[in-house]
Amino acid sequence: MAVAELPIELDRNHPNSLAAQVASQLRAAILTGVLQPEDTLPATRRLAAELGISRGVVVRAFEQLSGEGFLVSNGAGGTKVAIRPDIHSRPSQGRKPSSTSPQVERIDLTPGRPSGSPFQDRQWRSAWKLAVAEQGKVQLPPALGIPALREAVADHLAVSRGLAVDADDVIITGGTSDALHLIVAMLRSRATQPRILVEDPGYPTARRVMSAAGARLATLPVDENGLKSSQLAKLKEIPDAVLVTPSHQYPLGGRMTVQERLGLLNWADQHGVLVLEDDYDSEFRHSRMPLPAVASLPSGADVVLLGTFSKNLSPWLRCGYLVVRGDSGQRLKATREALDTPVAGVLQSAIAHYIHGGGLSRHITRARREYTHRRSLLIDRLGSRTDLELSALDGGLHAVVRFKNPEATNVAAAALKLGVRVIPLAEYYADRPPENGLVLGYGAASDLQLAKALTILTELIGPPTQ
Repeated sequence: MAVAELPIELDRNHPNSLAAQVASQLRAAILTGVLQPEDTLPATRRLAAELGISRGVVVRAFEQLSGEGFLVSNGAGGTKVAIRPDIHSRPSQGRKPSSTSPQVERIDLTPGRPSGSPFQDRQWRSAWKLAVAEQGKVQLPPALGIPALREAVADHLAVSRGLAVDADDVIITGGTSDALHLIVAMLRSRATQPRILVEDPGYPTARRVMSAAGARLATLPVDENGLKSSQLAKLKEIPDAVLVTPSHQYPLGGRMTVQERLGLLNWADQHGVLVLEDDYDSEFRHSRMPLPAVASLPSGADVVLLGTFSKNLSPWLRCGYLVVRGDSGQRLKATREALDTPVAGVLQSAIAHYIHGGGLSRHITRARREYTHRRSLLIDRLGSRTDLELSALDGGLHAVVRFKNPEATNVAAAALKLGVRVIPLAEYYADRPPENGLVLGYGAASDLQLAKALTILTELIGPPTQ
C-alpha cells in the first residue's frame, strides 16, 4: 500500500494552531491535485514524528478534514483521500481539457439522511463477510427476525436507552414504513378502519403509509415539545392508537417532558389506546441527555416502540424493529407471523454481527462527533441573525430555520435550481396553518457542502432585517 508524501511545513510563530496549519496544507494539497483520491496518508504517529509534533495535533487535523469530506478513515486500512465529485484531479500530461461545462454540484440537505461512513467501516465489511459465510441457510428467515438480531437489538437498547428488553419482545421490520403498515394491519383485525391520532406538524411519510394501509387519521396540533395530556382529555372521539415522537419531536425538535409522558400513559391506560413511540434518532443528543423512553415508564398501557437503523446506519438498509408488550404485542407477533418478514436473512445476520462486535456503538460515537461539528457550523453561520429562528438543535440530524420573509417554498425552489435541496417546513403540516421556514438536514453533507449550501440559502433569504 503506497503512502503519499506530504509537503507540510509548520511555523510555530504563526497565529494559527499547529492542527489548523496541518489541516490547511493537506486541504490545499488535495484541492490542487498534489494528493489524489485514494492516496493513503501516513499513520498519525509516523506523521507526528516526522513533523516533530504530538500525535493529538495530527489526529485533530485528520478529524477536521474527515468532517469536511476530504479524508475517509478505513481503520487498520489507513486514512485515504476521499473521492469527491466536486474536486478535480490533476490533469494528465498531454490530455486536452474537457470542453464540457462543469455540472452544478448537488447538495442534498433533506432531513433524515445520515453519514454514509458505516459502509466504509472495516467492521461493517467484516460483519457482511461473516454473514455471507454462514452455512446451511436455505430456509426462510423467521418471521419475527433471526434470534441473533433480536438479541442484539435488546442488548443495544439496554446500553443506548437504558431499556430493559427481552429479545422475545423484539420484532424485526423492514424499516419504519413496514412497521407502521404492520401496526395498522394488526389494528384492522378489530376495527375495519382504525383511528390513529398523529402530531401536527409531523412525519408526512407516516401519515401517507398509515392512510394507505387503511387507517383513519386524526391530527392534534402540537408545539416543539409534542402533545399535551390536557389536549387528550378534551378529545371527543377516542382513537385506537396515538403516534408520538417524544424524544425529538419531528420536525420541530423538542422533547416531551416526563410529566407529559406519564400523563399520556395514564390516559392511554384508562381508554385502552395503543401508544406508538417513534424513537427514531434518540441516540444523537448534542446538548442534553435523552429522557427515558415512554416504553420504559411504569404503566398498564400498551406501548410499542418503533426503532430503525435508517438514522444510525443508513436508510439504504430498510431495516428496523419494534419493541412490544401486552396484548397488542401478542397480536403484532401473530400478524407478523401471518404476513412473514420482508427483511433478508443475510442483512439481519450482518447487522447482528456488527452490533455484537461493537461496530454500531463505535460508529454512533464517531457519527455523533461529525454531527456535533456540523451543528456548530450551522449555528456559527446562522445563529447571529436576529431575523432567523433556529430550533431542533438539541439532537438529531436536522435543524429548523424559521423566518418571516420571503416565502420558504420560493426559497426552496430557487435553491434547487442552484444545486441545493431543502424541504419547506410547511410540508410537515397536515391540517393547521403552517409556519414559514425550512428544515435542513446536515447528516450526510460534508462541512464544505454544508457551508456552501448555507451561503446560497442566506443569499436567497436576503440580508438581515433591522
